Amino acid sequence: MCSLGKGKADCPHYAKAELLSDRLQRSLPDFRIHKISILPHEWRKWLEATCTRNGWKHERSPLVWRELVHQGGKGMLLGGFSDFVEHCQDYYSITSDMLTDSMLAVAAENLETKMNIIAEEQRCLNRIEPLHIWISSALNPTCNFLIPNLLSAEVFPHVSTISLHLLDLKGNEEGLRGLRMETEDLALPLLHQVSIHTDLDQAFQGADVILLLDEWWSDDGDGEEQKKNVKGMSDRYIEYGQLIDTRANKEVKVIVSADSFANWRCSLLLEHACSIDSHQFITMATQLENEAKAILATKLKVRTSDIRNVIVWGNISGSFYIDLQWTKVFNYDGAIKGPAFFSQPALKLLHQRKWLETDFQDMARRRRAEAASKSCRAASMSAADGILAVLAAWNGGSDGVFSVGVLCQGEYNLPDGIVLSLPVNFTGGKLGVLSEATIGDELKEKLCFFARELMQEKELGSEVAEHGLL
Repeated sequence: MCSLGKGKADCPHYAKAELLSDRLQRSLPDFRIHKISILPHEWRKWLEATCTRNGWKHERSPLVWRELVHQGGKGMLLGGFSDFVEHCQDYYSITSDMLTDSMLAVAAENLETKMNIIAEEQRCLNRIEPLHIWISSALNPTCNFLIPNLLSAEVFPHVSTISLHLLDLKGNEEGLRGLRMETEDLALPLLHQVSIHTDLDQAFQGADVILLLDEWWSDDGDGEEQKKNVKGMSDRYIEYGQLIDTRANKEVKVIVSADSFANWRCSLLLEHACSIDSHQFITMATQLENEAKAILATKLKVRTSDIRNVIVWGNISGSFYIDLQWTKVFNYDGAIKGPAFFSQPALKLLHQRKWLETDFQDMARRRRAEAASKSCRAASMSAADGILAVLAAWNGGSDGVFSVGVLCQGEYNLPDGIVLSLPVNFTGGKLGVLSEATIGDELKEKLCFFARELMQEKELGSEVAEHGLL
């Protein structure tokens, strides 16, 4: 088999060799030729790379070689147009009688055809409108569990293709390249492309979903180190908010996932992204919900998935309260049993009210730290699962109750302007705060305390950011 490798699209000799190869294929049924034209400005670079790779020497268009793969060898160089004509005459007694005017006409037609093909390919690419997902601190271990499940129809049921943007401002470009390669190796059907970023030049451009995984805080640092962390956190999230406001799509969904100052970070975004609906910025308590469910499941001898609709009120990374007023328990082995869809209120099965108000709350606060201590790593798997659960509900709708930190706008008589964890549901891609929860005197007192704590945290954070106080 002889392959007419490549030639400049506007080259007359390539045009003549192309028509000669067509004549060969008509005369010789078992003869196959592959013809590939490239744009004139790309020819020299391609020729040098091909000759270097194969150990050939060649200067002009076209380049012709024989493929010897069926004999276990590499391609054998024939040469240029004259060499190809001589080869055809010697081996097949076929030559070219094409006139110069015809050569020029065919060369012009080749160039026009090549340009039309490129234009059509570009039009096809332009018609692809991927969903743009940005992940900050993309080298956070949470991404190892998040990415394989994020780009799926379960999380994005109405999306045909996704562009993933991995951002890490610590400048570890090599690590980002490795993560990009791993992501591409997953061969996920929805993945369109993966891009990496180590600065904010293009951050959040055209973003449809933004997942912020940044973490600064450490209990090991001294006062000066903590002031530095708070200042850095404040500056970063103010800048994030400004960039989201000017670059992201106005329907963007933003999730803050963090173990420190989660509510305050979310409020900083809201203050500086004024043109975007406040209910499109949330910080999630789903990880806390699931940790509470696991404790209850052990207590009631059911699976964690059998516990549903746990509410977390308050400051997700500070003081909070776990409320079971809507919590249902499925598959409980008690006096009353029913089919798979049958459930019972958790408060009817848990008679130790003192335990619920004291030990249970303390166990939920400690559980994540205990899990991290035993595994010697952060609870990345449960963090990723929480993000996925919220996104799936947000994109597809869910009858379940979720606890997320949202901007208070008069709900439950809470002060406006703070981000507090409240019960919500998702309908038609929109978040709605549920107003049906029963607020007794004790819970009302707790909510007032949480609101004061968050306002103090917000004020203190602003002071540190502005004056370096702590």
